[in-house]
This record gives sequence, structure tokens and C-alpha cells, in this order.
Amino acid sequence: MFSLFPPHLGMRQYWQDFDSLERWARSDPHREWWQQFVRNSGGTGFWHEAYFMRGGMEAVYDDMVKATGFLKFAPVQPARGAMFSARGRASKSGEAAIAAPVAENDLYAGRPGTGGAV
Repeated sequence: MFSLFPPHLGMRQYWQDFDSLERWARSDPHREWWQQFVRNSGGTGFWHEAYFMRGGMEAVYDDMVKATGFLKFAPVQPARGAMFSARGRASKSGEAAIAAPVAENDLYAGRPGTGGAV
């Protein structure tokens, strides 16, 4: 817990490798949670940053009310095309073993103007 007022919760996770992280992020129950969140965040902001031991980082923000993390200093890029997936943002080679929880076209059809990455 980072603060009580306003409520601000977070977690830190360590992964064996990028493929393990990606499989978990695209599997249930995380997949179902993400699908519900992109349909309606309910006013909850989402902030994700990943730092890689061998260099590089990637991030995504949704419904954040103030600049946090990389948003304080890095330019925002629309989360489209190569920037839509963590694999693309992190310049990881290969294909994902599991499809994304929400397709890029479906996301932007339902919530125009949302989603940004740095």
C-alpha cells in the first residue's frame, strides 16, 4: 500500500523470463480481469511498468488522473501497432504463445482515445 488517501495500491513481481510473464498476463483469471477493466475501469487508474535485467523497460497507463512514473518525463505514444503489446514495446522477438486478452481493433472500437504507452 502506497497511501491511504487517496487509496493507492501496488505490487512488485519478479518473473523467470518474459515468456512466463506474458503467458500469465494472457491467461485466466488475469485475462478476464483485463477484459472487464478495458470495458469499464470504474474510475480506477492502471499503471504498469516493467524493467528488464538485461536492459530496457516498457510501460502502459490507462485512466491515470495525474502523471505518474514515466509519464512525468517520457513522451506518450498511442498503444497501437507495435506499441499495443508488451512484447512490441519491449522489442522482444518472436510471437506470443497466447492471444492478447483484447484485440487492438476491439479495444479502440469500444473506447476511442484511450490507452497510451511510453
